[in-house]
Amino acid sequence: MLISLLLVLGGFVALIFGANWLVDGASALAKKYRVSDLAIGLTIVAFGTSAPEMVVNLVASTKGLSDMVLGNVIGSNNFNLFIILGISGLLYPITVQSSTAWREIPLSIVLLLVLIALSNNFFMGVPALSRIDGVILLTLFLGFLFYVFKQMKAEDTEASKPVERPLWKIALFIVLGLGGLVAGGQLVVNNAVKIASLLGVSEKIIGLTIVAAGTSLPELTTSIVAALKRNSDIAIGNVIGSNIFNVLLVLAGSLLINPIPFNTSFNTDLIIMTCGTIFLFVAMLTGKRKKLDRWEAALLLVFFIAYTVFLIKKEIG
Repeated sequence: MLISLLLVLGGFVALIFGANWLVDGASALAKKYRVSDLAIGLTIVAFGTSAPEMVVNLVASTKGLSDMVLGNVIGSNNFNLFIILGISGLLYPITVQSSTAWREIPLSIVLLLVLIALSNNFFMGVPALSRIDGVILLTLFLGFLFYVFKQMKAEDTEASKPVERPLWKIALFIVLGLGGLVAGGQLVVNNAVKIASLLGVSEKIIGLTIVAAGTSLPELTTSIVAALKRNSDIAIGNVIGSNIFNVLLVLAGSLLINPIPFNTSFNTDLIIMTCGTIFLFVAMLTGKRKKLDRWEAALLLVFFIAYTVFLIKKEIG
Protein backbone atom coordinates (compact mmCIF):
# COMPACT_ATOMS: atom_id res chain seq x y z
CA MET A 1 0.00 0.00 0.00
CA LEU A 2 2.80 2.43 0.92
CA ILE A 3 4.68 1.72 -2.33
CA SER A 4 1.48 2.33 -4.33
CA LEU A 5 0.94 5.66 -2.55
CA LEU A 6 4.53 6.73 -3.29
CA LEU A 7 4.12 5.78 -6.96
CA VAL A 8 0.90 7.84 -7.10
CA LEU A 9 2.83 10.84 -5.75
CA GLY A 10 5.57 10.21 -8.34
CA GLY A 11 2.86 10.21 -11.00
CA PHE A 12 1.63 13.60 -9.81
CA VAL A 13 5.16 15.04 -10.15
CA ALA A 14 5.45 13.67 -13.71
CA LEU A 15 2.03 15.11 -14.59
CA ILE A 16 2.86 18.59 -13.29
CA PHE A 17 6.18 18.77 -15.19
CA GLY A 18 4.60 17.22 -18.27
CA ALA A 19 1.75 19.73 -18.25
CA ASN A 20 4.16 22.66 -17.99
CA TRP A 21 6.30 21.43 -20.89
CA LEU A 22 3.28 20.63 -23.05
CA VAL A 23 1.60 24.02 -22.55
CA ASP A 24 4.87 25.86 -23.22
CA GLY A 25 5.65 23.78 -26.31
CA ALA A 26 2.11 23.91 -27.71
CA SER A 27 1.84 27.68 -27.19
CA ALA A 28 5.24 28.23 -28.84
CA LEU A 29 4.20 26.03 -31.78
CA ALA A 30 0.97 28.00 -32.17
CA LYS A 31 2.81 31.33 -32.20
CA LYS A 32 5.60 30.10 -34.48
CA TYR A 33 3.18 29.06 -37.23
CA ARG A 34 0.57 31.72 -36.40
CA VAL A 35 -2.02 29.10 -35.49
CA SER A 36 -4.52 30.00 -32.77
CA ASP A 37 -4.04 28.64 -29.25
CA LEU A 38 -7.62 27.34 -29.42
CA ALA A 39 -6.86 25.16 -32.47
CA ILE A 40 -3.72 23.79 -30.78
CA GLY A 41 -5.72 23.16 -27.58
CA LEU A 42 -8.43 21.33 -29.52
CA THR A 43 -5.93 19.06 -31.30
CA ILE A 44 -2.33 18.55 -30.08
CA VAL A 45 -2.94 19.29 -26.40
CA ALA A 46 -6.28 17.46 -26.34
CA PHE A 47 -4.78 14.39 -28.02
CA GLY A 48 -1.80 14.38 -25.66
CA THR A 49 -3.85 14.68 -22.50
CA SER A 50 -6.29 12.01 -23.77
CA ALA A 51 -3.45 9.52 -24.22
CA PRO A 52 -3.85 8.01 -20.70
CA GLU A 53 -7.58 7.42 -21.33
CA MET A 54 -6.69 5.73 -24.63
CA VAL A 55 -4.11 3.43 -23.05
CA VAL A 56 -6.34 2.47 -20.11
CA ASN A 57 -9.36 1.90 -22.35
CA LEU A 58 -7.54 -0.24 -24.89
CA VAL A 59 -6.25 -2.47 -22.10
CA ALA A 60 -9.68 -2.62 -20.43
CA SER A 61 -11.35 -3.40 -23.78
CA THR A 62 -9.04 -6.34 -24.52
CA LYS A 63 -9.94 -7.73 -21.08
CA GLY A 64 -13.67 -7.24 -21.68
CA LEU A 65 -14.08 -4.78 -18.80
CA SER A 66 -17.08 -2.95 -20.28
CA ASP A 67 -17.90 -0.94 -17.13
CA MET A 68 -14.28 0.19 -16.91
CA VAL A 69 -14.29 1.27 -20.58
CA LEU A 70 -17.49 3.29 -20.21
CA GLY A 71 -16.73 4.50 -16.71
CA ASN A 72 -13.35 5.86 -17.77
CA VAL A 73 -14.71 7.81 -20.77
CA ILE A 74 -17.88 9.10 -19.09
CA GLY A 75 -16.18 9.75 -15.75
CA SER A 76 -13.20 11.49 -17.39
CA ASN A 77 -15.46 13.77 -19.41
CA ASN A 78 -17.48 14.70 -16.33
CA PHE A 79 -14.25 15.27 -14.39
CA ASN A 80 -12.99 17.50 -17.22
CA LEU A 81 -16.20 19.48 -17.39
CA PHE A 82 -17.01 19.94 -13.70
CA ILE A 83 -13.73 19.65 -11.79
CA ILE A 84 -11.17 20.96 -14.27
CA LEU A 85 -13.21 23.89 -15.61
CA GLY A 86 -14.45 24.49 -12.06
CA ILE A 87 -10.95 24.77 -10.59
CA SER A 88 -9.54 26.64 -13.62
CA GLY A 89 -12.46 29.10 -13.56
CA LEU A 90 -11.98 29.74 -9.83
CA LEU A 91 -8.29 30.47 -10.36
CA TYR A 92 -8.96 32.81 -13.27
CA PRO A 93 -12.28 33.50 -15.05
CA ILE A 94 -12.13 31.75 -18.44
CA THR A 95 -12.83 33.88 -21.49
CA VAL A 96 -13.38 31.99 -24.73
CA GLN A 97 -13.38 32.78 -28.42
CA SER A 98 -16.75 33.16 -30.12
CA SER A 99 -16.15 29.97 -32.14
CA THR A 100 -15.96 27.96 -28.90
CA ALA A 101 -19.12 29.53 -27.49
CA TRP A 102 -21.15 29.11 -30.67
CA ARG A 103 -19.68 26.01 -32.32
CA GLU A 104 -17.45 23.70 -30.26
CA ILE A 105 -19.63 23.62 -27.12
CA PRO A 106 -22.91 22.99 -29.05
CA LEU A 107 -21.02 20.34 -31.04
CA SER A 108 -20.17 18.60 -27.75
CA ILE A 109 -23.87 18.61 -26.82
CA VAL A 110 -24.86 17.05 -30.17
CA LEU A 111 -22.18 14.36 -29.81
CA LEU A 112 -23.44 13.49 -26.33
CA LEU A 113 -26.97 13.06 -27.69
CA VAL A 114 -25.56 10.79 -30.42
CA LEU A 115 -23.70 8.75 -27.77
CA ILE A 116 -26.86 8.38 -25.67
CA ALA A 117 -28.82 7.22 -28.72
CA LEU A 118 -26.15 4.72 -29.79
CA SER A 119 -25.59 3.38 -26.26
CA ASN A 120 -29.25 2.78 -25.51
CA ASN A 121 -29.78 1.40 -29.02
CA PHE A 122 -33.23 3.02 -29.23
CA PHE A 123 -33.86 1.51 -32.66
CA MET A 124 -32.91 -2.10 -31.79
CA GLY A 125 -34.05 -2.36 -28.17
CA VAL A 126 -30.90 -3.93 -26.64
CA PRO A 127 -28.57 -1.41 -24.92
CA ALA A 128 -25.09 -2.06 -26.33
CA LEU A 129 -22.23 -0.47 -28.25
CA SER A 130 -21.11 -2.41 -31.34
CA ARG A 131 -18.19 -2.19 -33.75
CA ILE A 132 -20.52 -0.38 -36.17
CA ASP A 133 -21.07 2.24 -33.45
CA GLY A 134 -17.27 2.48 -33.16
CA VAL A 135 -16.99 3.10 -36.90
CA ILE A 136 -19.71 5.79 -36.67
CA LEU A 137 -17.87 7.55 -33.82
CA LEU A 138 -14.53 7.29 -35.63
CA THR A 139 -16.07 8.77 -38.81
CA LEU A 140 -17.42 11.68 -36.75
CA PHE A 141 -13.94 12.12 -35.28
CA LEU A 142 -12.39 12.44 -38.74
CA GLY A 143 -15.08 15.02 -39.55
CA PHE A 144 -14.16 16.93 -36.38
CA LEU A 145 -10.48 16.99 -37.37
CA PHE A 146 -11.42 18.25 -40.83
CA TYR A 147 -13.49 21.02 -39.21
CA VAL A 148 -10.63 22.10 -36.90
CA PHE A 149 -8.05 22.23 -39.69
CA LYS A 150 -10.49 24.12 -41.89
CA GLN A 151 -10.90 26.62 -39.04
CA MET A 152 -7.13 26.98 -38.83
CA LYS A 153 -6.97 28.06 -42.47
CA ALA A 154 -9.94 30.41 -42.10
CA GLU A 155 -8.52 32.27 -39.10
CA ASP A 156 -6.81 35.60 -39.54
CA THR A 157 -3.66 35.21 -37.47
CA GLU A 158 -1.60 37.97 -39.05
CA ALA A 159 -1.72 39.94 -35.82
CA SER A 160 0.08 37.19 -33.89
CA LYS A 161 3.81 37.61 -33.66
CA PRO A 162 5.78 34.45 -34.52
CA VAL A 163 8.34 33.24 -31.95
CA GLU A 164 11.98 32.67 -32.75
CA ARG A 165 12.39 29.52 -30.62
CA PRO A 166 13.90 26.71 -32.79
CA LEU A 167 11.53 23.98 -33.92
CA TRP A 168 13.60 21.16 -32.37
CA LYS A 169 13.33 22.79 -28.94
CA ILE A 170 9.55 23.23 -29.31
CA ALA A 171 9.22 19.58 -30.43
CA LEU A 172 11.35 18.47 -27.46
CA PHE A 173 9.08 20.33 -25.02
CA ILE A 174 5.97 18.75 -26.56
CA VAL A 175 7.45 15.21 -26.61
CA LEU A 176 8.76 15.48 -23.03
CA GLY A 177 5.42 16.94 -21.96
CA LEU A 178 3.40 14.15 -23.55
CA GLY A 179 5.80 11.55 -22.15
CA GLY A 180 5.51 12.96 -18.65
CA LEU A 181 1.71 13.07 -18.90
CA VAL A 182 1.37 9.50 -20.15
CA ALA A 183 3.89 8.06 -17.68
CA GLY A 184 2.46 10.06 -14.79
CA GLY A 185 -1.11 9.14 -15.70
CA GLN A 186 -0.22 5.44 -15.86
CA LEU A 187 1.57 5.55 -12.50
CA VAL A 188 -1.37 7.27 -10.83
CA VAL A 189 -4.07 5.09 -12.38
CA ASN A 190 -2.41 1.70 -11.98
CA ASN A 191 -1.58 2.25 -8.35
CA ALA A 192 -4.86 3.99 -7.52
CA VAL A 193 -6.73 0.99 -8.93
CA LYS A 194 -4.64 -1.33 -6.72
CA ILE A 195 -5.53 0.74 -3.66
CA ALA A 196 -9.22 0.90 -4.64
CA SER A 197 -9.35 -2.85 -5.28
CA LEU A 198 -8.09 -3.50 -1.77
CA LEU A 199 -11.06 -1.47 -0.51
CA GLY A 200 -13.51 -3.65 -2.48
CA VAL A 201 -15.02 -0.97 -4.72
CA SER A 202 -16.92 -2.04 -7.90
CA GLU A 203 -15.51 -1.81 -11.43
CA LYS A 204 -18.07 0.85 -12.41
CA ILE A 205 -17.29 3.13 -9.46
CA ILE A 206 -13.53 2.65 -9.94
CA GLY A 207 -13.98 3.66 -13.59
CA LEU A 208 -16.16 6.68 -12.81
CA THR A 209 -14.01 7.99 -9.96
CA ILE A 210 -10.45 6.73 -9.40
CA VAL A 211 -9.59 5.78 -13.00
CA ALA A 212 -11.48 8.74 -14.50
CA ALA A 213 -9.82 11.20 -12.14
CA GLY A 214 -6.42 9.60 -12.68
CA THR A 215 -6.58 9.66 -16.47
CA SER A 216 -7.93 13.23 -16.31
CA LEU A 217 -4.99 14.48 -14.25
CA PRO A 218 -3.13 15.54 -17.44
CA GLU A 219 -6.14 17.66 -18.44
CA LEU A 220 -6.37 19.01 -14.89
CA THR A 221 -2.73 20.02 -14.61
CA THR A 222 -2.59 21.33 -18.20
CA SER A 223 -5.70 23.49 -17.80
CA ILE A 224 -4.66 24.82 -14.39
CA VAL A 225 -1.21 25.75 -15.71
CA ALA A 226 -2.83 27.37 -18.76
CA ALA A 227 -5.29 29.28 -16.55
CA LEU A 228 -2.48 30.54 -14.30
CA LYS A 229 -0.66 31.71 -17.43
CA ARG A 230 -3.86 33.51 -18.50
CA ASN A 231 -4.13 31.28 -21.58
CA SER A 232 -7.91 30.66 -21.59
CA ASP A 233 -7.97 29.21 -25.11
CA ILE A 234 -5.58 26.39 -24.18
CA ALA A 235 -7.48 25.81 -20.91
CA ILE A 236 -10.95 25.44 -22.39
CA GLY A 237 -9.79 24.09 -25.76
CA ASN A 238 -8.02 21.30 -23.89
CA VAL A 239 -11.18 20.34 -21.97
CA ILE A 240 -13.64 20.55 -24.89
CA GLY A 241 -11.14 18.90 -27.25
CA SER A 242 -10.37 16.13 -24.76
CA ASN A 243 -14.06 15.38 -24.21
CA ILE A 244 -14.58 15.11 -27.97
CA PHE A 245 -11.46 12.94 -28.35
CA ASN A 246 -12.60 10.65 -25.51
CA VAL A 247 -16.00 9.99 -27.10
CA LEU A 248 -15.03 9.91 -30.77
CA LEU A 249 -11.53 8.39 -30.63
CA VAL A 250 -10.92 6.65 -27.29
CA LEU A 251 -14.34 5.00 -27.09
CA ALA A 252 -14.36 4.25 -30.83
CA GLY A 253 -10.97 2.52 -30.57
CA SER A 254 -12.19 0.46 -27.62
CA LEU A 255 -15.31 -0.64 -29.54
CA LEU A 256 -13.33 -1.65 -32.60
CA ILE A 257 -11.33 -4.01 -30.38
CA ASN A 258 -14.30 -5.39 -28.46
CA PRO A 259 -18.03 -4.47 -28.61
CA ILE A 260 -19.51 -3.96 -25.14
CA PRO A 261 -22.92 -4.18 -23.47
CA PHE A 262 -24.20 -0.86 -22.12
CA ASN A 263 -24.96 -0.63 -18.41
CA THR A 264 -28.04 1.65 -18.41
CA SER A 265 -27.08 3.03 -14.99
CA PHE A 266 -24.54 5.12 -16.91
CA ASN A 267 -27.48 7.09 -18.39
CA THR A 268 -27.58 9.22 -15.24
CA ASP A 269 -23.94 10.21 -15.74
CA LEU A 270 -24.50 10.90 -19.45
CA ILE A 271 -27.49 13.14 -18.63
CA ILE A 272 -25.42 14.98 -16.00
CA MET A 273 -22.65 15.49 -18.58
CA THR A 274 -25.16 16.81 -21.13
CA CYS A 275 -26.74 19.19 -18.60
CA GLY A 276 -23.30 20.38 -17.49
CA THR A 277 -22.32 21.14 -21.10
CA ILE A 278 -25.59 23.00 -21.64
CA PHE A 279 -24.88 24.96 -18.43
CA LEU A 280 -21.44 25.88 -19.83
CA PHE A 281 -23.08 27.06 -23.06
CA VAL A 282 -25.60 29.19 -21.14
CA ALA A 283 -22.78 30.58 -18.96
CA MET A 284 -21.14 31.89 -22.13
CA LEU A 285 -24.30 33.89 -22.91
CA THR A 286 -25.04 35.36 -19.47
CA GLY A 287 -23.24 37.91 -17.31
CA LYS A 288 -19.93 38.80 -18.94
CA ARG A 289 -20.40 37.30 -22.39
CA LYS A 290 -18.16 34.43 -23.49
CA LYS A 291 -16.76 34.14 -19.98
CA LEU A 292 -17.06 31.45 -17.30
CA ASP A 293 -17.23 33.57 -14.15
CA ARG A 294 -15.91 32.40 -10.78
CA TRP A 295 -19.39 31.80 -9.31
CA GLU A 296 -20.36 29.67 -12.31
CA ALA A 297 -17.13 27.68 -11.99
CA ALA A 298 -17.87 27.21 -8.28
CA LEU A 299 -21.33 25.81 -9.13
CA LEU A 300 -19.78 23.24 -11.46
CA LEU A 301 -17.24 22.21 -8.83
CA VAL A 302 -19.62 21.98 -5.85
CA PHE A 303 -22.26 20.04 -7.80
CA PHE A 304 -19.85 17.38 -9.01
CA ILE A 305 -18.16 16.93 -5.63
CA ALA A 306 -21.62 16.42 -4.07
CA TYR A 307 -22.61 13.94 -6.79
CA THR A 308 -19.36 11.96 -6.40
CA VAL A 309 -19.82 11.76 -2.62
CA PHE A 310 -23.38 10.52 -3.23
CA LEU A 311 -22.11 7.81 -5.62
CA ILE A 312 -19.47 6.57 -3.19
CA LYS A 313 -21.88 6.56 -0.23
CA LYS A 314 -24.43 4.65 -2.30
CA GLU A 315 -21.77 2.10 -3.28
CA ILE A 316 -20.43 1.61 0.25
CA GLY A 317 -23.89 1.70 1.83
